[in-house]
Amino acid sequence: MTSKGKTRSAVSVGLCAAAVAAVLAAPAQAVPAADRQAKAPTPGWSLKESGTDVRLRGLAPVSRSTAWVAGSKGTVLRTYDGGRSWLDVSPSGAEELEFRDIEAFDARRAVVLAIGEGEASRLLRTEDGGATWTESFRNTDPRAFYDCVTFFDSRHGLAMSDPVDGKYRLLSTGDGGRSWKVLPDAGMPPALPGEAGFAASGQCLVSSGPKDVWLATGGGATARVLHSADRGLNWTVAESTVPAGDPARGVFALAFRDRTHGLAVGGDYRADQASPRAAAVTHDGGHNWQQSKNPPPAYRSGVAWLPHSRSAALAVGPTGTDLTTDGGRTWRTVDTGSFDTVDCTPDFGCWASGEKGRVARLEF
Repeated sequence: MTSKGKTRSAVSVGLCAAAVAAVLAAPAQAVPAADRQAKAPTPGWSLKESGTDVRLRGLAPVSRSTAWVAGSKGTVLRTYDGGRSWLDVSPSGAEELEFRDIEAFDARRAVVLAIGEGEASRLLRTEDGGATWTESFRNTDPRAFYDCVTFFDSRHGLAMSDPVDGKYRLLSTGDGGRSWKVLPDAGMPPALPGEAGFAASGQCLVSSGPKDVWLATGGGATARVLHSADRGLNWTVAESTVPAGDPARGVFALAFRDRTHGLAVGGDYRADQASPRAAAVTHDGGHNWQQSKNPPPAYRSGVAWLPHSRSAALAVGPTGTDLTTDGGRTWRTVDTGSFDTVDCTPDFGCWASGEKGRVARLEF
């Protein structure tokens, strides 16, 4: 990029950051307290026609213009033009696979995770924008079921399986997903009876910075969050405040804006079940979690910090989108459309995707 291009980009991001700050600050500055909730300006989703009706639980935005989504029936789509058009770049012969997570490094390189028992769990990689894919891992252990994948940078990443022999199993790559190896589990705490991860949004395993990674759980007696500061070799564990005690309840998604400040959302994914206390916050890297004072009103499966903000984030689920402007302490519903996952890029490319091929980009 030329120096002129860099300057324009910096100015653009600066103006966008200022605009978002104004939107988020407006309720406190321009509207009487009694009317703030009703009259506060809010961001909104702009739906994009994806050309598919499959459920898209995997999402990997690169920028406001470029994003990848992945889902059922081996589907992978990519856009270069902000969602105006989508190219079907699904791997050949993958129609039986269930893609639940995708991680993209740029417009050409991405890694996609297929979930399921035994050989249904696979990792595939592309280096040419999805024109061709290479299978880099196929699970051969019938006890393993892989849920999520995350990358620290373009080379180092982890993929997580539900417990095998009483401990979560992790794969590690140091070459951008071209090859994977099972990590030793000596530093992994034992799993609780019935405990597992949720392959709902690609956010049950998330990273921040070069070495920190967190793992979300549910299904056991308590919903826990595990943390590693050395790329998955050694872990500590903390109980969250999100209810568990049932295979359908727990923490479904995590988001960390740095190695200290994090959000957890979840609940009970069954539509006929209530999801009280479905959000929590941490200010110490996940060692301790506090219940949100006013959590989302229902189950939420995805969460993301708004870029360049220390206090604003979005949570999504089948019944709507919620916004927090105080770091996760309180949430308010800003949209009632269904989404499974959400993610943002530094240039304010916030995207969401979900059932029936729904994809949207946030507009302020």
